[in-house]
Amino acid sequence: MDKLLRTLIETDGVSGYEQKVRALVQKEVQRCVDKTFIDKMGNLIAVKKSRRKDAAKVMLAAHMDEIGLIIKSVSGDGRIKFTTIGGIEPLALIGQRVSVLSRVPVSGMVTTSEMLDGNYIETLPKIEDMFIDTGLDRKQLASRGAEVGTVVELKQNLGMVGGDMFYGKALDDRIGCYINIQLAKLMRKSAHEINFVFTVQEEMGMYGAKTSTYEVNPDWAIAVDVSNTYESRDMRLLGKGPTILVKDAAMIANKSLDDTLRGIAKKNRIPIQLDVSDLGTTDAMTISLSKGGVPATVVGVPIKNLHSTVGVASMKDINNAVKLLSILLKNPPKVCLV
Repeated sequence: MDKLLRTLIETDGVSGYEQKVRALVQKEVQRCVDKTFIDKMGNLIAVKKSRRKDAAKVMLAAHMDEIGLIIKSVSGDGRIKFTTIGGIEPLALIGQRVSVLSRVPVSGMVTTSEMLDGNYIETLPKIEDMFIDTGLDRKQLASRGAEVGTVVELKQNLGMVGGDMFYGKALDDRIGCYINIQLAKLMRKSAHEINFVFTVQEEMGMYGAKTSTYEVNPDWAIAVDVSNTYESRDMRLLGKGPTILVKDAAMIANKSLDDTLRGIAKKNRIPIQLDVSDLGTTDAMTISLSKGGVPATVVGVPIKNLHSTVGVASMKDINNAVKLLSILLKNPPKVCLV
């Protein structure tokens, strides 16, 4: 298992609190590009400058943040009530290990009154029915800095499953961050301007992508992200190649960019899957609506169990995404018409 990918996945970086991930990414990419800087929103932008006046100006965006929880209240006996940061299926939280990221971090788990007392859960619990149990009361938690507004990370170490597949938390979108880092290393000698952008707060509303697009002002952009599998319909399967977005719940991808990617895949025998979905969207949507409009699409890696701590991905798909995008970046188009 690649050490960098493991470290990226296991590092905590809930939306709005991406500092640790950003520091790790900056350390990796700063040797491969001409400059790195952090904008006012907290995005990390790594720039490979152009050596040609007519060069394309490209933006590849991968978001650093992950889903998580935040404390709403703490009862006298220490029951921590919370709300979510990002979209989380409530059932995926039951029994989940967590770390309260207070001044002195506190370990705990998500539970319900029924589960705590060993009773059957007869009705589907909602977020408001759950709480975090740390074994500490309110006074003890306060002494460690755990209070209203403290962020809570979902805990899970990366593990291997069948073949080249692995599971873990935050695959969305540390996989994209990893791909961007690998591309930065491969594109050291590129004649074109490539902006590797590591965005913040995608899970809350794709806020970092919007502000960074104004900073970069690209000719076109690709969000390097993940896509949820749809095995029941034999779509977006693990190990069958990265996905190229056609349409999601909020955007239609730029056809010119998609056609270019599909042509590269066909010529180089890189397996790909087309992604048409009614669920969710990515940084590409916000990018496409910025600066008077930016041609954009998404290259994704299929994930099982999206937005959980047991997301599953294939290294084969990741490596093929790197291959596909590296070929594109060697000779990127200047103009991408609709």
